[in-house]
Amino acid sequence: MKENRKETMKRALKFTAVMIPIAAIGGYFTGKYAYSSYTEEVQQLLISQMGSIDGLAVFAMVQSVMYAVFCAFVGYLLAESVGLMKPLKYEKEKLTKAGIITLICGILFGMDYWTFGKILPEVAADYESGITIRSFDNWMASIFYGGVIEELLIRLFVMSLVSLIIWKLFFRKKSKEEIPEGVFIAANIFSAFVFAAGHLPTTVSMFGGLTPLVVFRCFLLNGGLGYTFGWMYRKYGIQYSIIGHMGTHIISKLIWLLFV
Repeated sequence: MKENRKETMKRALKFTAVMIPIAAIGGYFTGKYAYSSYTEEVQQLLISQMGSIDGLAVFAMVQSVMYAVFCAFVGYLLAESVGLMKPLKYEKEKLTKAGIITLICGILFGMDYWTFGKILPEVAADYESGITIRSFDNWMASIFYGGVIEELLIRLFVMSLVSLIIWKLFFRKKSKEEIPEGVFIAANIFSAFVFAAGHLPTTVSMFGGLTPLVVFRCFLLNGGLGYTFGWMYRKYGIQYSIIGHMGTHIISKLIWLLFV
């Protein structure tokens, strides 16, 4: 038993080590892109505090690495404890299925401009400005921070933790192998809700406030995609949900780049 725990800790540490440089890249470019999205007044305030844009980016990078270290390591152990941690390797059949799901998600998300953009002028204006489409910083932030760090935080950590809590509260007499599927479904729904809610501050910034339609869009897009990534994590493993999240950003951005 002690040997198994030791091996699990080693695997968790190795996994965490791999995530650190990815988190550094994602955090750095998230900081740079965030700066460009602020008003001139806020930008001047940040520069006075951080000294430069690079100073802000490095601060965001350090913060991102801290998130990654905690969520990757603790999340790995939580996932292992409830049976959600799958072998960290890619299998052809699973990769093909994940690729198809990712393609569908990317296309559906890419349709935002032609669906909600028709009834919410702010959505169309955002895409037409080209800020989120042509910005290299935004691409890097979306792929590495959104695609990886958000998966470590929301799926690997939050979803695994909620699964553990539900199991211990309502099914503690069952072994890890006997945890009902409904436990993971409930945990996925909850984490998808948290994922969508986490996008509300950005939504408020974009629209200047919240309306029922704006909130519906936020939870439909982010909640729906979040649940799909959670399903991929539950069925195939965290590496597939990361691919799904990263790929969705890449495909949707390519659609906007080519057709908007």
